[in-house]
Amino acid sequence: MINPADETLVRDHTVYACVMGSRAFGLATEDSDTDRRGVYVAPTPLFWRFDKPPAHIEGPGPEQFSWELERFCELALRANPNVLECLHSPLVEFVDDTGRELIALRAAFLSRLAHGTFVRYALGQRKKLEADVRQYGEPRWKHAMHLLRLLASGRDLLRTGELRIDVGEAREELLTVKRGEVPWPEVERRMNRLAEENDEAAGTSPLPPGPDRAAVEDFLVRTRRASA
Repeated sequence: MINPADETLVRDHTVYACVMGSRAFGLATEDSDTDRRGVYVAPTPLFWRFDKPPAHIEGPGPEQFSWELERFCELALRANPNVLECLHSPLVEFVDDTGRELIALRAAFLSRLAHGTFVRYALGQRKKLEADVRQYGEPRWKHAMHLLRLLASGRDLLRTGELRIDVGEAREELLTVKRGEVPWPEVERRMNRLAEENDEAAGTSPLPPGPDRAAVEDFLVRTRRASA
């Protein structure tokens, strides 16, 4: 249960809110949940106390999760896949002037660091799927689908310098994986190929080696001053 102070932060201080998950990826089906993500700006005076405002909040709605702006920026600068994709959702539900400036900074967060984070995250998820196969005889097919989607998204980001999260024409191919219609060895083969393509794309990527930390920090400082 979310406490009243945290609920107030999300309700009154959100600057950006979007839908994520299958609906944002173009993979929604009739039984898909609606995952909501957001960014809130805790008023600067709250940081002057010993008890700091939370870096993230779950709720108050179902499947809702929000980050405080500074934490969100920290994760995005590290090329955290979940956070970067959140900032590129095609389904924006709310944005104010601060949120619009955050969106305008999307390119500042993108760098070749994404090669390591996207592939590393996918590798961690793959190990869980392999454990499922050993224990139950098959993986969690929905997770296998999203792993393939993530690897393709990372590859295309490295190739083009742009992050697009809607799978477009790959929708049906991915949904066949979710339905368990593709044998696990074939899914493994696709994962291996996508991982190799990520490695190849990293060598010639138009992305800069690192993010534009100075631009993001300038935005954060100005936002803090404005809410002091």
